[in-house]
Amino acid sequence: MTSEHGTKPAYRIGVDLGGTKIEIAALRHDGSLAHRHRIATPDSYDATITAIAGLVRATEQSLGPAASVGVGIPGTISSATGLVKNANSERLNGHPFDADLASALQRPIRASNDANCFAISEATDGAGAGADTVFGVILGTGVGGGIVVKGSVLDGRNGIAGEWGHTPLPWPRADEMPLRACWCGRIGCLETYLRGPALAADADGPGAHDAGALPARARQGDPSARAALDAHVERLARGLAMIVNILDPDVIVLGGGLSRMDHLYTSLPDLMRPYILSDQVATSIKRNQHGDSSGVRGAAWLWPPP
Repeated sequence: MTSEHGTKPAYRIGVDLGGTKIEIAALRHDGSLAHRHRIATPDSYDATITAIAGLVRATEQSLGPAASVGVGIPGTISSATGLVKNANSERLNGHPFDADLASALQRPIRASNDANCFAISEATDGAGAGADTVFGVILGTGVGGGIVVKGSVLDGRNGIAGEWGHTPLPWPRADEMPLRACWCGRIGCLETYLRGPALAADADGPGAHDAGALPARARQGDPSARAALDAHVERLARGLAMIVNILDPDVIVLGGGLSRMDHLYTSLPDLMRPYILSDQVATSIKRNQHGDSSGVRGAAWLWPPP
């Protein structure tokens, strides 16, 4: 796309579609931020499409035409049907989201899973910059992952590459049996052990939700907080060791609310090592660089430079 004066647009648009908020950002081609805005996510699918299209138009009215529009969604677009699947924002499921938004904007758009967007953001100019293979991990209300190889998102033949949260807890111990039931209908999924609400419940029982307070409580000598954190990081280590055995990435970047827990970065390398089939383990475990901006930044990076 070029302007009427024959010059290339100076920025690209990324949109992060969440269950409660929609964020739009305009990134200059050097990665710096030209514009950022958030609104509440509407209650219906049609209103969501209208809201995103309105945000894009308002941004372009302010800054001029964008080079491209990319959107991160909390699900996957099926390569077989073109419809959204596996979205925890259920209003999206069963709809041709990318086609509908492209129609509303009268131009091509790209959409990808929000974990993929996180991964490509951190691989492009974040904690994984310069690495050949980056595995981006989301540890929050849900658990997911994204894979970037040589600067490109790996979607996979079925569009589900990186769906790490719905692989089983590896090397389960006797005291972890029977395995937990997952909302997806299977048992033992990593998400049921590693998501924030699961960590909180391990410390304080069903219905607990404040996992963020557990590290401080553990430092103050709270035994239930300490036990829950120890079990969580050991299970996370097993899950990430499985990724290293299969993908062998250069860097694993942690994101989501639980990635703020400092002990993960000091404990994980040693805890992972016994489960990795190698005489040496050089994979780095890194904290994300862009925080909660990674999703919207990664959506913008779904398109190559103009």
